[in-house]
Amino acid sequence: MKNDPRDVIAESPMSRLQIFVITLTIFLNALDGYDVLSISFASNGIAKEWGIDPGALGIVLSMELIGMAIGSVFVGGVADKKGRRPTILGCLVVMATGMLGATTARGLVPLSAWRVVTGLGIGGMLAAINAVAAEFSNARRRHLCVSLMSIGYPLGAVLGGMVAARMLRSNDWRSVFYFGAAVTTVLIPFIFVSMPESIHWLARKQPAGALDAINRALARMERAGVSALPALTAETRQRSISDIFAPELMAGTVIVTLAYFFHITTFYFIAKWIPRIVNGFGFAASSSAGVLVWTNVGGAIGGALFGLLTLRYNVKVLTIGILVASTVLVAAFGRSPADLRTLSMICAAAGFCTNAGIVGLYAIIAQVFPTHVRAFGTGFTVGVGRGGSVLAPIIAGFLFKAGYSLPVVALLLAMGSLLAAIVLAMLKLESDQPVAPVRSSGLTRSGVALQPGR
Repeated sequence: MKNDPRDVIAESPMSRLQIFVITLTIFLNALDGYDVLSISFASNGIAKEWGIDPGALGIVLSMELIGMAIGSVFVGGVADKKGRRPTILGCLVVMATGMLGATTARGLVPLSAWRVVTGLGIGGMLAAINAVAAEFSNARRRHLCVSLMSIGYPLGAVLGGMVAARMLRSNDWRSVFYFGAAVTTVLIPFIFVSMPESIHWLARKQPAGALDAINRALARMERAGVSALPALTAETRQRSISDIFAPELMAGTVIVTLAYFFHITTFYFIAKWIPRIVNGFGFAASSSAGVLVWTNVGGAIGGALFGLLTLRYNVKVLTIGILVASTVLVAAFGRSPADLRTLSMICAAAGFCTNAGIVGLYAIIAQVFPTHVRAFGTGFTVGVGRGGSVLAPIIAGFLFKAGYSLPVVALLLAMGSLLAAIVLAMLKLESDQPVAPVRSSGLTRSGVALQPGR
């Protein structure tokens, strides 16, 4: 038997259990996409029932993003300390509570509070499932698995938006949150029964019963067990989640955080402003929603295709290339004619590139951070990056208010993707292929350094 179970996972073909767990991460990420678009659908009913103005409603719409930023940073550390599985279960409970609580709100303050609660759960879960996708895959398909996890967001946005639109035809806005709470609640016992703890995490933390848990998971993967846990040095045992700020990882932490922050600004400019811009061209609200759906369809296709390309090509080079393409297409969106078909095509192409850029960054993040800080590193990067998601619609709004034209605003917001590409070019990884499991938890296994002379 091999001495390190992480080698077993890295060197073996993907088992049915591993494929099943990766599929679960797609569904879990889809909850984020559903929730983001469902609140947009529900907002019209909320405003009509309570008689609130768009400015006040905008505050409610931003509450979830704030909760996600906080949850990503702080709950990601919990996943590294207590385990991926219990963190995901806890986040699902928090999300279901927040969605159900939103149906009881009778004013903006309680509704905002429940939206923050929902965001806390989503933010923490995003950090945990990125680690799960990386750690349940073999070495060859690691980037692909992380990429597939990432396409859950646009899939949830498209399918969830269709469900929400259908429910709102005969029910009030609360039905959107009832449905979200029900789906989330169903997933809790399903995850509890079917998803084992990450073998990478068990081998690194080695809690009581770790060897038995590892061998049970390996048996479910139809793989041979291990005779003993990997040896951990005293130095390795002392490592903590604060190591993302240690000298060996600091460069990688700063680079991926800045790259994510810049690109997410461009991403959310498209995601948040498409309906209002299309309305400004004189099209009905339903047509605006249709363009947004096509944007997410393009995003899902882009994420899936990007993941397949990582099997053959350098993930960093692919990501930089798609970020440059994102810059071009978002700028082109600003010069689109007032033609619904053309707008849909350009937005689908822009969604393809902007979401593929997110997918690439997630794959790189999973490679930059070693096991003992992977969830916290992801959470910190995503949490700080969510600042870009909050700033994007605000910056665009101020620019429009100041009298700048759509081509100028789109070009300026498109620069976020270009800045992300420039920053990412400073990152050097040990290998262009998915990294092998970390046999010792030394920080040198992160594979991160600044290129000489940069």
